[in-house]
Amino acid sequence: MTNFKRFAIYYAPEPGPLAEFGANWLGWDLAHGIPAPHPHMDGLDIPALTATPRKYGLHGTVKPPFVLAQGTDFPALAQATETLCARLPAATLDGLALTRLGGFLALTVTGDTAALSALAAQVVEGLDSFRAPPSDAELARRRKANLSPQQDTLLTRWGYPYVMEEFRFHITLTGKMPRDTAETIRQRLEPIARPLLPNPFTVTSLCLVGEDENGMFHLIHRYALSG
Repeated sequence: MTNFKRFAIYYAPEPGPLAEFGANWLGWDLAHGIPAPHPHMDGLDIPALTATPRKYGLHGTVKPPFVLAQGTDFPALAQATETLCARLPAATLDGLALTRLGGFLALTVTGDTAALSALAAQVVEGLDSFRAPPSDAELARRRKANLSPQQDTLLTRWGYPYVMEEFRFHITLTGKMPRDTAETIRQRLEPIARPLLPNPFTVTSLCLVGEDENGMFHLIHRYALSG
């Protein structure tokens, strides 16, 4: 567990049909840390479509990947995550929907997202002492994305520009592609995904995950939100 180069806090579906679909669709089983066989859909190169998000597994980011700060270690991070999750309540949302976000597909929350945004903010802040500051190179890379002043402030403070008030929960299913292509694939995937999507969608646990030396993410431990 100490050999991972970065850690993160994810939402990942509990074992079941959605988790199984996501592992196969992306080609990576986050829970078991192994490749998974892609489904076959005529005319779709699913391995190519999912190459970018594959290494992360099926997930929604709650606390973005970070390097452990000096003076901290994995056991302390695991204990702090367990303690934090034990006092945080589950978040119940209306549901999930298959959505085209510009040129990629993702599962997004329907209805009011305030409960999930509040949960994510508490996790980002509550575990921030374990995050090493980003390098100058990482800051420069992030800033190439034409960040707003607010996003740049968040990057400086929290090491990532899309947290706190800029947080937008999503579960990425593809890499980027032309928008019309993404919409066509969304329409084909919709009848497959719809029966698997929870309604309501309740986040009852969070996952501590680690990135291995090959860049692939593994579920280390799932913690119940029991506050």
